[in-house]
Amino acid sequence: MTPIRTERLILRNWEDRDRELFHRINSDECVMEFFPFRRDRAQADAKMGELRAAIDRTDFGFAAAEIAATGECIGFVGITGTDHLPFLPPGTIEIGWRLAPEFWGRGYVTEAAEAWLTYGFERLGLDEIVSFAVKDNSRSTAVMERLGMTADPASDFDHPGVPDSHTALRRHVFYRLSRTDWHARKRAAR
Repeated sequence: MTPIRTERLILRNWEDRDRELFHRINSDECVMEFFPFRRDRAQADAKMGELRAAIDRTDFGFAAAEIAATGECIGFVGITGTDHLPFLPPGTIEIGWRLAPEFWGRGYVTEAAEAWLTYGFERLGLDEIVSFAVKDNSRSTAVMERLGMTADPASDFDHPGVPDSHTALRRHVFYRLSRTDWHARKRAAR
């Protein structure tokens, strides 16, 4: 993918130098609070390889987020297909993120996500981008709201990938943003 630059970040495909950080954000108890699994190093390496290959195929995905001034990878932000959720229409694109905790609260996710919304709506011509999170994940839903996404309670769902051993993580809230609403928000901000 051609890297996307924001004021403070570079959004790019994964590189071998990112492996340790990727493993850390996939095994850290704070980062993974709302996930029913933790990845060991081999699983994290395999997942990073999947994400890298997907970005190579489509030119977008859950991409590495790097601080431009230092070259330090801080996690990922990106857009990707939702084929793993069979109840969503084919071609549905979600936006998502995961950062190391020391980078939380600095506006990096919102900054990067704004760039991905621009990419999705302007370059890919998407009509809508969605997002979802465990209902108690207020940090993620706050980002969705900052992005101008709207909660759609009628589309909230129990995630089929969450095992019975983690019922508190099953219920997910669903947010949407249409290209029309995104453009209206951009015009109002001028």
